[in-house]
Amino acid sequence: MPETVPIIIWALAFVFFVICEVANGAALISVWFALAALISMFCAIAKLSFIVQCIVFVVGSIILLILTRPLVKKVANKTVPTNYELDVGKTAIVTEPIDNTMSKGRVKLDGTNWAARSADGSEIEKGVPVTVVKVDSAKLIVEKKK
Repeated sequence: MPETVPIIIWALAFVFFVICEVANGAALISVWFALAALISMFCAIAKLSFIVQCIVFVVGSIILLILTRPLVKKVANKTVPTNYELDVGKTAIVTEPIDNTMSKGRVKLDGTNWAARSADGSEIEKGVPVTVVKVDSAKLIVEKKK
């Protein structure tokens, strides 16, 4: 195999993995493979055997994955509450009696009228203050205020 073929192979692998990473957004899925391919390309430039280049690619991918895993976990577990998640724990007032069996019930929360269901399935009368325990699509799941 000519000397430039492994260099081209690793360069194409690097480009492929970078494109995969960009296509997945900030998921950090193939960045380790891209970096390992880059390191392997430098091994090819240094004229190491193709077997050594492949070993460097595999070992490099594993090492990079292990070293960056804590960083990825920290970034991946960061959730930003959306507007509806901010409503959980707030107090609302029942404006139409809540009856899960009839799929009826409405509450007013921060000036907005919402469809509502009882968290435990109990009926809740009009005018009763309730606490939002969950947001399910366009419905608030509520329970009587304790």
